[in-house]
Amino acid sequence: MNRIIEREQLNESVVRIKVEAPRIAAKAKAGQFVILRANGRGERIPLTIAGASDGAIELIFQVVGGTTMRLSGLRVGEEIPDLVGPLGNPTPVEGLKRVAVVGGGVGCAIALPVARALAGQGAEVISIIGFRNRSLVILEEEFRAVSDKLYVTTDDGSHGEHGNVCLPLERLLAAGEKFDAVFTVGPLVMMKFVAAATRPYGVHTIASMNPIMIDGTGMCGCCRVTVDGEMRFACVDGPDFDAHSIDFDEAILRAGTYKEFENEARERHCNLYRKRERDD
Repeated sequence: MNRIIEREQLNESVVRIKVEAPRIAAKAKAGQFVILRANGRGERIPLTIAGASDGAIELIFQVVGGTTMRLSGLRVGEEIPDLVGPLGNPTPVEGLKRVAVVGGGVGCAIALPVARALAGQGAEVISIIGFRNRSLVILEEEFRAVSDKLYVTTDDGSHGEHGNVCLPLERLLAAGEKFDAVFTVGPLVMMKFVAAATRPYGVHTIASMNPIMIDGTGMCGCCRVTVDGEMRFACVDGPDFDAHSIDFDEAILRAGTYKEFENEARERHCNLYRKRERDD
């Protein structure tokens, strides 16, 4: 079992938990993830390791379906019954001297450990993080602590720069700023446009993919993505891929396959929760 030792609500739908997992924490690197079940009969979901220290790992997730709702309902002292990792390949940060890290929404939780790893090896880190509005901003101070420059954007202009993450990125590239790489993680549409922004400048761009995933071994085939016209598996070949080679349109289409089921599972869990409250 893996005991929850800290819990924090970052915004209305995003939760951060710290979980005892000494063996995972000892080996985890930026970009890797775990697969867990919130209860003994639940589905398996992948969550990126947002941080690892002192025998514990941090997980930051958005409440979307029934499983993340169950997970968000666990309190300090309770345990996650099934947790395996670290899985996936670490983000390739070695040798990079100047990198732009672009995160959107809860994807910032995946981008943050990459920015930390780069800063830890002495690289210059330019971070760009974007959100729909001020109330959804997360991890701003954490990014500021590891970034040489930080740009914050919101779609409605309620905090930071008005617009999306591509605006400061395109401005920097147009001004002649040079990067060894651009790392991006967030909504698929956002990553698609980040890739489009960097392509004319020939900047190596890495996207972190988080498709549906079940076993973490590649055997189920659920996490397949098309890269350079070939099928790849995010759990074992990724999760990081050359953003200029990803078929984002296909990935976006596949990502919507289970939206209806996620909504049903969340509503079912909400109804069960309300019933327990009435019974109590």
